[in-house]
Amino acid sequence: MKIYQSLKISQKALLAHKMRTILALLGIIIGVSSVIIMVAIGRGAQEKVLGKIEEMGTNLIVVNAGQVRTFGGRKRQIGNVITLTIRDAKAIQMECPSVRLTAPVQNKRLQIKYGNLNTQTSVVGSTPDFQTIRNFHTRSGEFFTNEENRASLRLAVLGQTVVENLFGNNEPIGETIRIRKIPFEVIGVLESKGVDINGVDQDDQIIIPINTALRRVFNLTYISTIYVQAKDNQSLNQAAAEVKSLLRERHHLTHHGKPDDFTVQNQSDLLKTQKEAANTFTGLIGGIAAISLLVGGIGILAIMLMIIRERTGEIGLRMALGARRKDVLIQFLFESLIMSITGGFLGMILGISGAIIISAFTQWSVSISVISIVVALTFSLIIGVFFGIYPARRASLMDPIEALRSE
Repeated sequence: MKIYQSLKISQKALLAHKMRTILALLGIIIGVSSVIIMVAIGRGAQEKVLGKIEEMGTNLIVVNAGQVRTFGGRKRQIGNVITLTIRDAKAIQMECPSVRLTAPVQNKRLQIKYGNLNTQTSVVGSTPDFQTIRNFHTRSGEFFTNEENRASLRLAVLGQTVVENLFGNNEPIGETIRIRKIPFEVIGVLESKGVDINGVDQDDQIIIPINTALRRVFNLTYISTIYVQAKDNQSLNQAAAEVKSLLRERHHLTHHGKPDDFTVQNQSDLLKTQKEAANTFTGLIGGIAAISLLVGGIGILAIMLMIIRERTGEIGLRMALGARRKDVLIQFLFESLIMSITGGFLGMILGISGAIIISAFTQWSVSISVISIVVALTFSLIIGVFFGIYPARRASLMDPIEALRSE
């Protein structure tokens, strides 16, 4: 009964000064909603990046010539980049038990012409297995075959961006484009995949047979990349180790103790790294948002001290009529908790609504986390206790006579 009466008195006291109570609630509301929205944005970005990595291919391992380093957020090949060959790709597929498929790749940005129109795009030479390993699908037409690759036929499969730049709304199948003045027949158009994790437009490319690319377009004998598909997700690490061991043996590096002249990137390692980075980012922005919760707690502290000062006479009268110090402490602690809990629930509603609105009216990917909601509400409750205990205890320790005199 005493608890019910204390809650009733607390509610009446807070409603007596509505504007002051609202201002105290604002800090908690903004803090909780900020935590929920910022974590939702962070998680959405994380899921989007992880999705892009998975879209790169299934059970993917990427072997690059030379050493790959990241500069300004972009990966760059350094050192000797002529060390990989088509034979290396074939050897990996035949001699590595954990590998299912391989696709050698060489690419370069070139000017493409169609009639009086031209555009700059990435010309990618590869094999038909590139389509399977990298999860590309044709929207119309078809991909070239192994027989057409061995015959070095001049065939091209276009990305959607290239189609829009050269053909607009017209159907390109059967048309002829020119790459370095060499005519290529368009036999297929890829489904749109958008940008990858490095911000590169995957639709802005033309895929041609690797033999045609090396002999007639690039005039090279080496390749830049080998895409490798492991047999299953559990075989990724084993496949990566087998690929590294085989290439060191083929490039005569094992017996001389030389460093690798290639870089093996495991998709599972990339996923792990991106998850760690995304979790760090989400934690950082969540921590920044949590600071506003702390500010809200300080606001509650200031309001409670003001309330106690105004109600000193009431405190003295209650204690003179038999109220214990414990009753006074609970009374004012309840007022602090009511503000923090009310602000927490209002902030939760605002945060969820804000995240939904951001997702609906922007291109941002948003993922609302139940854990962040629970943590924010728990933290607001803790703040109510933490910043309410000092003024409540201060009120309970007042001398009744001195308190009545102040009235």
